[in-house]
Amino acid sequence: MAAHTINEVIQQLEDIITTSADTNSRLGFFAALYHKVTVRVQEGILNHEFEDGPRMEKLDVTFANRYIEAVRQYKNGQPPTGSWLVAFEGAEKSSVLVLQHLLLGMNAHINLDLGIAAVETSGDQDIRFIRRDFNTINDILGSLTGEVLTEINRISPFLSLLGLNAGNNESILIQFSLTNARDGAWRFAEELSEKKGADYTACIAARDAGIGKLAVGLLQPAGKLIKFTVWIIRLFEWRSPRRIIQALYAAKRAYIRVSAQPALQP
Repeated sequence: MAAHTINEVIQQLEDIITTSADTNSRLGFFAALYHKVTVRVQEGILNHEFEDGPRMEKLDVTFANRYIEAVRQYKNGQPPTGSWLVAFEGAEKSSVLVLQHLLLGMNAHINLDLGIAAVETSGDQDIRFIRRDFNTINDILGSLTGEVLTEINRISPFLSLLGLNAGNNESILIQFSLTNARDGAWRFAEELSEKKGADYTACIAARDAGIGKLAVGLLQPAGKLIKFTVWIIRLFEWRSPRRIIQALYAAKRAYIRVSAQPALQP
């Protein structure tokens, strides 16, 4: 069922995290990251940090429901959007880095879902009225990047090797940028807000196709050097999805509701 409040979003994210930890599923990686973002948005609403708290909650819930529905569709054998399908299929592969899993989720959710959520939240209002709230979600995600990277560096101690490719346009770190994603997502929202009916659906489909291609590039980076670097990093990365989920999740909440299994020590 779709969430109607931010509390319901948090509960459903925790259900995904718990189920993923129980089953050692990598689907829990992005859910753990997204949980941090949602809790932070909730804190901001309660502390009156946003110019319109109820509207911010509506945007957050609409945004989150697209991810929650995509997970439900994938688990039930139904096709989610192409962007999410690449991300979820990547979660089945042990060769994919934790960083890649997170980037694939961010790619689908920000580059596709955020623009759609902004338009749906705006309704008949001018899309420009929601621009500040739209940027705030991205700012919150960016503010948590340092915290998350600290955990990823512990999970994947050789991740810094990707810095060797910092000037390489084939680097997976160059292919995805929060700033570029936010700006592109807003342009998409503006374009979509002007569409109706079949044109609205076609605009989303075209956007999904383009973002899906970017997802494939994130999942399968080109170039022998970057491929070799990713292989080396993967050799030393933690193997247990459950342990990784706990590490990504633990910074905001001290527990995971994993049935009948003791917490793993890092």
